[in-house]
Amino acid sequence: MTRTVFVTALAVAPLVLHAQEPVDTARLGPIVVTADRLPIPAAAVPAAVTVLSGAALRAQGIRTVADALRTVPGATVVASGSFGAQTSLFVRGGESDYVKVLIDGVPQNQPGGAYDFAHLTLDGVDRIEVVRGPVSVLYGSDAVAGVVQIFTRPGTGAPRPSAALRAGTFGTTEVSAGLDGGGPAFGYALNFSRFGTDGIYPVNNRYRNVVVSGRLAWRTDLLGDLGLSLRFGDDVFHYPTDGAGNIVDTNQRQTTRSPSVGLDAGRFLSSRLEVRVNAAYHEDEVRFDDEPDDSLDTGPFASYHSRDRIRRVSLGGRYNLHVGSGTILTGGAEVEWQRQRGTTLDTARRTGAVYAQAVAGLDRAISITAGARLEDNEQFGAHATGRAGAAWRVAAGTRLRLSAGTGFKEPTFYENFATGFVRGNPKLEPEQSTSWEVGAEREVAAGVAVGLTYFDQRFRNLVLYSFTPVGPDSLNYINVARALARGVEVTVTAAVGAGRTLSAGYTRLTTRVLTGGPDPAFVAGQALLRTPLGARGMMSLATRYVGRRDDFDYGAFTRVTLPPYTRTDVAGEYRLALPGLTLTARVENLFDTPYAEIKNFPAPRRTLLMGGRLN
Repeated sequence: MTRTVFVTALAVAPLVLHAQEPVDTARLGPIVVTADRLPIPAAAVPAAVTVLSGAALRAQGIRTVADALRTVPGATVVASGSFGAQTSLFVRGGESDYVKVLIDGVPQNQPGGAYDFAHLTLDGVDRIEVVRGPVSVLYGSDAVAGVVQIFTRPGTGAPRPSAALRAGTFGTTEVSAGLDGGGPAFGYALNFSRFGTDGIYPVNNRYRNVVVSGRLAWRTDLLGDLGLSLRFGDDVFHYPTDGAGNIVDTNQRQTTRSPSVGLDAGRFLSSRLEVRVNAAYHEDEVRFDDEPDDSLDTGPFASYHSRDRIRRVSLGGRYNLHVGSGTILTGGAEVEWQRQRGTTLDTARRTGAVYAQAVAGLDRAISITAGARLEDNEQFGAHATGRAGAAWRVAAGTRLRLSAGTGFKEPTFYENFATGFVRGNPKLEPEQSTSWEVGAEREVAAGVAVGLTYFDQRFRNLVLYSFTPVGPDSLNYINVARALARGVEVTVTAAVGAGRTLSAGYTRLTTRVLTGGPDPAFVAGQALLRTPLGARGMMSLATRYVGRRDDFDYGAFTRVTLPPYTRTDVAGEYRLALPGLTLTARVENLFDTPYAEIKNFPAPRRTLLMGGRLN
């Protein structure tokens, strides 16, 4: 089955006639870091990359990284209902746990790849780099279908305070504040935000999101640097629904606290040899609480409480050897400790890896990238991955690219070690992928660029759940499934005047389960689920069309097809004569379109946020 996503965005500036710097979501910028773990020209990268500007996204009134990723070709963001509900990213038909998420180099996924985008805000974000295709060679497990890396602002110049306040429908309030600055040797950035809403359901749907983040950067001299990033999220999400979307509970809630710390340091030991070390710590403390609804609620499942701490700690080092002006050899090693302790599980595992990469031809018309990785996990043993690609700058404004590679994802702790009603399988193999793509970008006219990519991904050893225990050990998880996902991504970006840009994206995706299994949501021959104003003012308009896509109704326990929908968002801001004060407004789902990204979980209808910021 095929799925279609069509996105258009328009940023216009009609309020003042003289020129300004363009307010735009920059795509395929001049320098990309994530694709090769090196700052290299985007034109030399063989993979498909999208770069989003944090400042431009905030100017459009976008609050979360999830909403920003909805504009990326080949990416589908799915939320299970109201603000704060589970929000997942599917890239090119891959599963929701096939994308590695990094903030300043710190992995945010839980062991096994799960990541909830519901609470990840744009506070302090400088840019977002999205690499599509397998990048396990550099980032290990989880980077099966892509990598999303968020870079926060480093802080430069004189101290610059900022503050913003907005309020709107569903009892929504949002407040934020920040301070950043620095000089040649030192930079700093601190940010705080709080978002609260009553939610879209009539009962028990409150949501609160508090984020504190900061970044410190030192440059010891021209040859060395050191950076420290910190982030802490505190979220409470009340939800009245069960797994099928029925309103059944008046007080169940989930609380999540997520500290994250990253350290990155590097130094050139000579004009050709750079050495870098990095350390990362991330933890999710997840609590579920559900008290009896009333005095008559006395059944065995009337009350439930759980608390789990899921931790990833990693340490790595690598060198970059500049053999010539256009050739860089990279070699590195990493070790990671994973731990889950709490009501659900108490277990741990360790992973070690070595990898190597060569990038050549950066100063020539054809650049080549090749790399390999060997990972040793104490649970499933050794596993190797590789990738290779080339980019050809045919002429000014035109380039061709080709890449292929493999990726893998380790099983989750629950899939390996669950006990009780569900039994995990400690002998599970990692899920694997083989992918290739070919693409072209061309500037067809002054200020007008067109991009075209065809991709093909094959997945194997997929882990499925069996309601009936399998084998002599009565296990509920087994490696049996295979699937494919292939499609075409088209992008068009045009500068239509001073400060005005128009961009459009089209993705046509075809997915199919090749080998199914006991899970009724994963049937052979069926599609994979859920994979489809001037110097003082600014306005933006974004329209997104999503075609039909398959899902599973856990109320009726049957496959369903969700209808297509079109959502339009509009935002604007106007800087007043008062120094630093800007009025802001954003309307999401402008035409109040009813739709659901997951069966039985309606998405928010028209949402208005109005306020202002001081910076």
